[in-house]
Amino acid sequence: MQLFINGEARSFAMPRTVLALLGELGLDHRKVAVERNLAIVPRSSFAEVGLEDGDKIEIVHFIGGGIADEAAAGAEDPLVIAGRKFHSRLLVGTGKYRDFTETAAAIKASGAEIVTVAVRRVNLADPTKPMLVDYVSPKEYTFLPNTAGCYTADEAVRTLRLAREAGGWDLVKLEVLGDQKSLFPDMVETLEAAKVLVREGFQVMVYCTDDPILARRLEDLGCCAIMPLGAPIGSGLGIQNAVNIRLIVEQARVPVLVDAGVGTASDAAIAMELGCDGVLMNTAIAEAKAPITMAKAMRLAVESGRLAYLAGRMPKKRYADPSSPLAGLI
Repeated sequence: MQLFINGEARSFAMPRTVLALLGELGLDHRKVAVERNLAIVPRSSFAEVGLEDGDKIEIVHFIGGGIADEAAAGAEDPLVIAGRKFHSRLLVGTGKYRDFTETAAAIKASGAEIVTVAVRRVNLADPTKPMLVDYVSPKEYTFLPNTAGCYTADEAVRTLRLAREAGGWDLVKLEVLGDQKSLFPDMVETLEAAKVLVREGFQVMVYCTDDPILARRLEDLGCCAIMPLGAPIGSGLGIQNAVNIRLIVEQARVPVLVDAGVGTASDAAIAMELGCDGVLMNTAIAEAKAPITMAKAMRLAVESGRLAYLAGRMPKKRYADPSSPLAGLI
């Protein structure tokens, strides 16, 4: 019998179940999701679902793509997404680090409670290779499966269906890219994907352009959080269009989080001072010379930016205004 597993033809001696196949491949059935001929196989059915000659099998898992001190993170000012409360307003990605040990240490230093994870095929050549979940536990952090690398609505929807099967999470991050150079979102495909996912019961946090009109349309579709880009993904350019970000914040009835473009701590603080509910970042931490130190800096920047926004900045003035009173001047 011949099976096509993750695009690779493999031959087996006799018919088998999905569970038996995973065992022969050396994979832990508790850590993967399986799709047979474009249909998801529920984990509860692995032992019953048989395989036939010519079947196309996809086997995927999560890859890298702490709870902060309550007083520091703002126990009285939680971030609420889809009815769930979080103390930290910093969300971080899990990719681009040197290894999973550094990934885990940086996430802990950031104080983040939500981490994004990409969905990729498992490594059949080395099934014993460590997986992200061996270092970053979904019991300790809220995993946010994303659709990084998807360029159509169909690809994004298929990926998140598999993600839900792999871990049972319905809180997801949707991103549908338009081209490989800019990695700007394709908003036509994003809207289509959002419609399907919301209809299927997903809680959708959506990466989008900094267009207030499209942001409102996504919210009207039922997305639980709007995530406009600050600048192109991985660019580190910081907030390029503060006016539009502020307009999106002012009109939104759901959380608004800047996603993409943050390069350093001051960028994160600016996003929070604009009134954003949070910031999501990956490259800014992972590609810093000292990722763990930068993770701490980002945590503090998000916290201070939020406090500054709540405090209300002084008005900008055209001329000097002495801070010391003039009355009683000698």
